[in-house]
Amino acid sequence: MKLKHFLLIGILILGSFVNAQEVKKNAIEVTGVAEMEVEPDEIIFSIGIKADNKNDLADNEKKLFDILKNAGVKNEDIKFKSMYQNIYSKAAKFSKNYQFKASTKSSLSKIFEDLNQKWVSSLNISEVKNTKIADFRKTVKINALKAAKEKADYLLESMGKKTGNALEIVEIEDYTSDTIMPVAYRGKASNIQLEMADAPVDFSFDNIENIKLKYSIKTKYEIL
Repeated sequence: MKLKHFLLIGILILGSFVNAQEVKKNAIEVTGVAEMEVEPDEIIFSIGIKADNKNDLADNEKKLFDILKNAGVKNEDIKFKSMYQNIYSKAAKFSKNYQFKASTKSSLSKIFEDLNQKWVSSLNISEVKNTKIADFRKTVKINALKAAKEKADYLLESMGKKTGNALEIVEIEDYTSDTIMPVAYRGKASNIQLEMADAPVDFSFDNIENIKLKYSIKTKYEIL
C-alpha cells in the first residue's frame, strides 16, 4: 500500500509540473527587422596589365606602381596575384594581375584617368568595404532585437498582457550588399573597360552606392 501511495503522489507531482510547464509556454512570437546604410571607405580593385615581352611588362609594371602611388595608394596595399605567358599569341604575350586597395584618401578619378592605357587589359572592382562594418552589423542586430521587443510589448499591451522573459532568440536573415559598383557602371559587366567617356564621369566614393545592412531577429517572449 505504501508503494501505491508513493506512486500516486509521484503522479500528482508530475502532473502539476507538466501543467506548470504548459502555463509557462504561453508565449508570443514576433520578428524584428532593422536596416542601415553604411558609406564605403575602401575599394578592392583587380587590375591586369599586358606587354609583348618581359622588358615591356616590367616597364608597364613600374608605370602602374607610379600611377597608383601618385593617386594615394600605398605600396603595401598593392598585391601581386598572378603572371601569364601566352606563347601562341602574336601580341601581348605576357600579362600580370594585381590587386590594390583604394581608401577615401585615394583619388579614384585620377586612378581611372591615368590607367586609361593600352597596356591595361582590365580593371575590376572586386569588393567594396567599410573598415568598421563589424561594429555596424552589431548595431543593426541590436536594433532588430529591440524592434522585436517593442512589437511584443505593444501587441500584448493591447490585450492587457505584459511581456515576460525571452524564451528564444533566432537570427533568421543576414543580408549585406557586398558587390557594389559605381553608379556610372550600374548595369554593366564587372569588367570595367577603360574607354574615355563622351562626358566626364565622377569616379569617387561619393558616386558609389552605400553598403546596405539588413537583419531580422525572430524572438519568443513569455506572456505575463
